[in-house]
Amino acid sequence: MSDQIKSIVEKLNKEPFKKNYNLITFDSLESIQLLQLLNDVLGEIDPKHVVDIREEMPEQTAKRMLSLLGILKYKPPGNLMEAFKNLHKECEQLKTSGFSTAEIRRDIIAMEEEKDQLIKRVERLKKRVETVQNHQRMLEIARQLRVEKEREESLAQQKQEQKNQLFHAEQRLQRVQLQLKDMQHAVVDSKPESLMKRLEEEIKFNSYLCSEKFPRELESKKQSLYFLQKVVSEPAMGQSDLNELETKVCCLKTQLASIISRKKEAKAEELQAAKEEMSNMERQMLQKANQARELDGTEVLKGDEFKRYVNKLRSKNTFYKKKRQEIAEITAEYGILQRTEELLKQRHEAIQQQLQAIEDKKGISGYSYTQEELERVSAAKSEMDEMKGRTLDNMSEMVKKLNAMVADKKSSLAPIIKELRQLRQNCQELTQECDEKKVQYDSCAAGLESNRSTLEQEVKGLREECIQEKSCYHHTNCMKKNLEIQLQRAKDEMKTYVSPDPQDRRKAIREQYTRMILEQENLGKKLREKQKAVRESHGPNMKQAKMWRDFEQLMECKRECFLKQQNQTSVGQVIQEGGEDRLVL
Repeated sequence: MSDQIKSIVEKLNKEPFKKNYNLITFDSLESIQLLQLLNDVLGEIDPKHVVDIREEMPEQTAKRMLSLLGILKYKPPGNLMEAFKNLHKECEQLKTSGFSTAEIRRDIIAMEEEKDQLIKRVERLKKRVETVQNHQRMLEIARQLRVEKEREESLAQQKQEQKNQLFHAEQRLQRVQLQLKDMQHAVVDSKPESLMKRLEEEIKFNSYLCSEKFPRELESKKQSLYFLQKVVSEPAMGQSDLNELETKVCCLKTQLASIISRKKEAKAEELQAAKEEMSNMERQMLQKANQARELDGTEVLKGDEFKRYVNKLRSKNTFYKKKRQEIAEITAEYGILQRTEELLKQRHEAIQQQLQAIEDKKGISGYSYTQEELERVSAAKSEMDEMKGRTLDNMSEMVKKLNAMVADKKSSLAPIIKELRQLRQNCQELTQECDEKKVQYDSCAAGLESNRSTLEQEVKGLREECIQEKSCYHHTNCMKKNLEIQLQRAKDEMKTYVSPDPQDRRKAIREQYTRMILEQENLGKKLREKQKAVRESHGPNMKQAKMWRDFEQLMECKRECFLKQQNQTSVGQVIQEGGEDRLVL
């Protein structure tokens, strides 16, 4: 599968596509992006297919692509056809199953009601947000934030998947390397008896798989298939069955809640015991530190010094991880170079085969080989001619010297060669043991790393609990101090209240409040008497006020008459005699 993806990426990076993909970016593409990429490839074949599939109906896209793929004689994968057949069968079974249309209608109505409620809620939120300044920009920023968070989650998921794939690939590489080493050792120690013994063991193992293990697994699969078919053949559950299951679930939830509460109580007791043990250990640590300081005068690391020591260890750990990553990159590059070497060898063999085919076609098969042989023979002949040109005496002396030197070297190198063979064997054993220990170390390191992470999580949780307990402790202390202050005030009040000195008793809050109550009661009594007097004199006062208003109107009328009299012309004369008014013309 990885080779297919690699070849696809290579083709897409070439002309005429020029997509500039790598394996990671191509693997991170979503389904809609892959569909658009397929549409772009088809658009290079036929310009009619150069469209944006987001602006096109899915039915039209499928019809257009399938028509062109049919012209190109594309064969769909067999596994997808089988999956489609299975899904079609399941669809038919669901259609013929006992699902009630009334229940489906009720579910649809409930979902529509929920949809209406959500729409109303969204409208209310929109109205509430519209009063805020720059709400459109804020909504756009929130939308972008949500998109980036989703993208971050998808990238984190892809990163985790790729880490898992890398981990599995490393494990597979280690297994293959171990198998290769086993095969190399087997080839080195290959004997007919050992080969026959190994073949007999493999035959026994395969016969065990065929006769015992696989039949048992097949029988268990048949039973599970029978139960699944039985479950599928049964009609769908009704509302009563669902209610019964819900009651069972509720019972289980109550049981689980009681179990969890008991476990919480037990864990709380364990936490209290652990805290007591931690306090004891801290006391012992202080005692040991004092003893160590008294013995050699050196202090135990604590506080900032211990933090610096931990930071130093972390820096070393990061340096180690960096070097390990470099080793992994070098190993990957070495694998790529090996693959390149294999490809070059295959290409050389293909060229040799093509050359041989051309020679066969031209009727000169073996020409290149004979040419090389002739060159080799001519070179050897020239060397032999040069050697013949030398004198026989020099040759004999040289042969004697060489024989003597060879004999001396053989005699001197014999013990060294023997030791070298033994050392080679020891080196192979030590290398194998080193590889095994390295594998054990890696597995142990991975386990310790996982344990460390779990312990860090536990420590983090305990620290958070400790912080919460400290905050509760400080809150309780504050409440306690407030209550102590109130209690002290109450004691002082009681002391001043029961004191025989009248001056001290006057200072008591009770006496002050009693005095204020009496003053307010007297003031209320006076106000009530005043209110009573006002109510009694209200009627006569209102009558007197009315009489004064009438008198005021009468006097105003007389004043107006007098003013008119002053302003009258000489038409007539008013004479007053005996209290009577007469007008004489």
